[in-house]
Parts: sequence; structure tokens; C-alpha cells
Amino acid sequence: MEALVGCRALNLQKALDLYTAVAMTSRRRSFDAARIINQLRETFESGCTKKAEWRSQQLKSILRMVKEHERDIAEAVFKDLGRPPHQTFADEILSVIGTCKLALKELKAWMTPKKGLSLLWSYYSEGAIYPEPFGVTLVISAWGFPVLFALDPLIGAIAAGNAVVLKPSELTPATSTLLANIVPQYLDPCAIRIIDGSGSETRKLLAQKWDKVFCSGSPSFCKTVMAASAKFLTPITVELVGKCPAIVDSTADLKVAARQIVCGKWANNNGQTCISPDYVIAEHSIASEFIGAVKDTLKDLYGEDPHISASLSRIASFSHFARLTGLLDDPVLSGKVIYGGQRDAKCLYIAPTMILNPPLESALMKEEIFGPLLPVITVDTMQQAIQIMKSLPKSLAIYVFTNKRTCEEKIRDTCAANFVLNNTISTFISNPQLEFGFSGEWIRAHQVRGLFESFSYQKVVIPKSREGGNVTKVAFMLFQTFLKNILIFLNSIMLKLKSYIREKTFT
Repeated sequence: MEALVGCRALNLQKALDLYTAVAMTSRRRSFDAARIINQLRETFESGCTKKAEWRSQQLKSILRMVKEHERDIAEAVFKDLGRPPHQTFADEILSVIGTCKLALKELKAWMTPKKGLSLLWSYYSEGAIYPEPFGVTLVISAWGFPVLFALDPLIGAIAAGNAVVLKPSELTPATSTLLANIVPQYLDPCAIRIIDGSGSETRKLLAQKWDKVFCSGSPSFCKTVMAASAKFLTPITVELVGKCPAIVDSTADLKVAARQIVCGKWANNNGQTCISPDYVIAEHSIASEFIGAVKDTLKDLYGEDPHISASLSRIASFSHFARLTGLLDDPVLSGKVIYGGQRDAKCLYIAPTMILNPPLESALMKEEIFGPLLPVITVDTMQQAIQIMKSLPKSLAIYVFTNKRTCEEKIRDTCAANFVLNNTISTFISNPQLEFGFSGEWIRAHQVRGLFESFSYQKVVIPKSREGGNVTKVAFMLFQTFLKNILIFLNSIMLKLKSYIREKTFT
């Protein structure tokens, strides 16, 4: 415990004490998951969550809750991650407010049934498609953005008309405890519950049958959630991390590229986000100049010693610190660290670090880094860059820095990713109207319209046929007669053709 005392940038003693208190409380507290689900199901079956008034009221309450507790949220996230309050305000609080406002604005349009296309033979049974809530849903959030990843899916589930159980991440205990305290004060406790605790609470929840599960986290954790949901054939949406590359070619503005990559990597939760650049591929001719520009930008932002900077987030937990230092200490990377590499276990600090040309088969390149380590790979041509990207795990986004349109278009057309952005990093995440999702290794839905659709299923309703049922019957009989005549005609043509071929053959 003495090792934690004196850490300037992050009071780990307080955070550790809080985490221990939460863990002990979780062990003492016993909750009946089946009973909670039954209570929520009664609420859902009553129909109150399907009403537009109830949905709007809950969304307005979330908006009020976030605005009234801005300072508390920023302080809690700082205790958990060491993230500066202004970053939490920009990256999480403003994003949640934007999501909530857009959901309130578009809710009526989203709830409106869509008319089905009428065909000639089905005119008298015209129907409509209704977006229906799944029912009792479970949201398991990740720790990277502990408020955003908890409240955004909650907004989507409520907007769709579901009853919800929210399980925040146990790796951010201060934020999870805050949410557990304030959410019941603002939202309907009969339809929305929050379960604070450790992994044992998550396992209890996953042992139950849900109508829908929404989960964000690492691939290994999401596999566990999917396996548990498969027992009940529960539909599930998972938000996974991504190994996002940044491509810098010889025509790029290197100062712009360096500034964008530094802000997207280290200023964005110290690389602990799914959209931060995971590695850089740069052309040989500009690699040295680009690396120098990155070093200068880092010194401008964090000074000569980032350890004492109050603007750099810390690593979220001891387990993640150990994982990252394990990647950095891989013998195959010996001599390849060209900047940074310092670490301090007391403060969960790892300096912004660049590694030049690590082997593609190393663990650093095979798995998503989710931290302040940035590999830089040099290539002779953009075709080599494309081949490297295709050989590595699929990316959520590709960040291209080029002034050559043909280069941008080639990467866009040949590489699998949800976003291809030129001369910018991660700006799409701040726009709640941009939906994105990726299928295959990733099944993703994050922005508000996508969240509404993730928590809804499409119910086709065909009302009683309008007048003209006998006309439909007569039309069907005429169609049968017409089809029969067509078949007779085609058969006669075939017989004549066979007879003609036989005659030609014998003559």
C-alpha cells in the first residue's frame, strides 16, 4: 500500500479503497436476478414502456441527470482513469447529451410504422411494419468510456420501449457507484434497474433468460456473453474493439498527420478506446520526418516528462498495466522502441511510446493494443500498406493521411472497415447522427438510430383484407388460368422444336 502513496497525477489510494469497498459490498449484497427480471417483465407487459410519453419522459430525465451531475461524473471518471475533466466533458458528457437530444427529436418518426409495398396481387392485404421493443433487456457496458458506454445503450433501449437492467463495468468502480446512486433518482425504477458489483453479479445476470442483450468489451468477454446468451437463443448485439490503422503517404501534410494521430491516440483516453489509431503505416521517404513531427507534438502537449502532466490519462487497472508492459517487454521488440517506454506501476503510468517496425507476427501486432503503445511500420508503396492491413485483424476505422485522391479511393475500395477518414481522426464518434456497424468479426451498433434499431424488432401487421375479397379470389383464378395457358403454349413450342431438330438430323 505504501507504493501507492505520493502519486501526483492520480490518487490511486482513494481509488483502490473505493474499489475494495465496492467489491466487499458486492460480496455482502445478494440480489435475486430472476425476481428483478420478473418485476421488470410485469412492468413491460403492462404496456407503459411502449408509450411515447413514457419514453420521452425517461430521456428527458437522463438529459437532466447528466447536466446536473457534470462535475460528479468528471470527478468519478478521474478517480477511475485519471482522465482530465475537460476530456470527460468533451468525450462523454457532450456525447450523451447529443444522443439524448437527437433521440427526443426523432423518437416520433422512429416509432411511426412504415407501410409495406403493395403489389398487384396483394393489394387487398396491404400491411405495415411496426418497430417493437424486445422486452426485458440487459446492457453490459465497458470501462473505456464508462459513462458514454453505459448511458448511450440505455438511451437506445428506452427509446425503443424496453425495460432495462444496466450493469456498469466493475473496472471503473467510482463511476459505477455514482451511476448506481443517481440513476434511480431520475429514472423509473419499475422499468429501469442498475446493478453495481463485480464479475459475480455479471455471471448471475447472464444465467437468466433475457429478451435482448447488449454488451461492449473485449473479444474474450463478449464471447463469454454470447455463449451464455446462446443457451436461451437470446438475440445479442456486441460492441468490440478494433485494430485501427493510420496510413501516412508521401503527399500528406506531416504536421497535420502528427497532430491528428497524437490527439486521436494519446489525448483520447491514452489509447484506451476502440477508435484510437492502433498502428501507423508510413512510406519510407517520409517516415523519419513524420516520427520527428510526432515527437515534437507530444512534447508540446505533455512537456519533456509526460509523467508529471495532468493531461494524460492513466491505465485503467493493474491487469491492463501488466498486459501492456508484457507486450512492450516482448524480446522480439528489443531495440525497436524509438520513443518513450518508461513506466511507473505506482501510478499505472506508461509513457507515450513508439515502436519502429515490430514483427507482424508479434503479440503487439496480432491483438488490439488498447493503450499508449504505437507501432510505426514503414513501407515502400501503398500496395504494401494495403497488404499489411489485410493480413492483420479487421479494423473499425482506417485513418488515411494523403493529398492523393487515388490513394484514398484505393484504400476505401480494397480494405474492409466501417469508416475511411482522410486527414482526421475519430471525428465521426462525436456526431450522433452517423450510424456505424460492422459485420463478420464485429457486430456493432453505437449511434442513436442504430441503438434504437438494435433494441427493436420489426413486426409486420396485415389488417383484415379490405373490401374486395371476392375480387382477389377471382383474380387468383384468372392468374391460374393464364399460367396454365402459358405452360401449354411453351410445351407446344418445345414439341415443335424437337420435331424440327429430328427432321433435320435424319435428312
